[in-house]
Amino acid sequence: MTGTVKIGSSQVTSTPLGLGTNKVGGHNLFDGLKDENGAAVVKTALDDGIGLLDTAYMYGLGRSEEIIGDVIQDYDRSQFVIASKAAQDPDNNLQPNNDPKFLKQSVDDALKRLKTDYIDIFYIHFPDTTTPKAEAVNALVEEKKAGKIKAIGVSNFSLDQIKEANEDDQVDVVEDNYSLVHRNAERNLFPYLKEHDISFVPYLPLAMGLLTGKYTRNDQNQFNQFTSDQYTSIMDALDTVKEIADKHDATIAQIILAWYITDPDISVVIPGARVADQVHSNAKALGIELSGYEFDQINHLFDQF
Repeated sequence: MTGTVKIGSSQVTSTPLGLGTNKVGGHNLFDGLKDENGAAVVKTALDDGIGLLDTAYMYGLGRSEEIIGDVIQDYDRSQFVIASKAAQDPDNNLQPNNDPKFLKQSVDDALKRLKTDYIDIFYIHFPDTTTPKAEAVNALVEEKKAGKIKAIGVSNFSLDQIKEANEDDQVDVVEDNYSLVHRNAERNLFPYLKEHDISFVPYLPLAMGLLTGKYTRNDQNQFNQFTSDQYTSIMDALDTVKEIADKHDATIAQIILAWYITDPDISVVIPGARVADQVHSNAKALGIELSGYEFDQINHLFDQF
């Protein structure tokens, strides 16, 4: 399944499968990361037709952006999309800062680390408690007019904050936690986003590995956010997903990713990866064509969430 998706009202188009890069240089977030593995992850994504790299200042306090910046020098910049994010203020204990001056400086700093002259999508990573959201977005509108960014996003914003940020219809994309076992965004955000032509990008789409099939019924203690009944129903659902996967000669994770790719309410799904083999495996989801029946079946398996 190839094709591209358009990001909000912007001119940015992307493959429906991207790469989340918090494990690329994100030494402050994960133990035991190696920069060379991170570089290989980015390279494999681009080589395998994954056309969006999703990064952030917070991933290694700029290191993820630097690794991506090094790798992309060998690629045609027009053939892929870079999304980055900022809000955490290094001068204030990494507290969120949406001040226009700070956001503009953050764009400039990210451009230098990424060694590129534009960023396709720039997100305000987290809301702060003081800056009017429309004012923060307006700073990014100015960066867009200057050609430094091409689309404006907000991440981890509540519906009310999204509405405030989108006062002048300038928000192109929202990123938030969403998966088949964490579907609040469908109820809380999707109606507004659809009405205003705002794209949606889910993070943690594989629910910290739960939706890959690598965990067993004995692993519930690793997922305390679910009751034992919920966990059992997830395991039962994944047994059925495994049957669908076998028909497609695919893995459970590939089928789950293909489900997001098929869903018209989701623009780009961005699973992360620690090593290149994981990226290579995820990329195969682009070639899986779920039937309408299979899509509905998977939807129904997880509809209690």
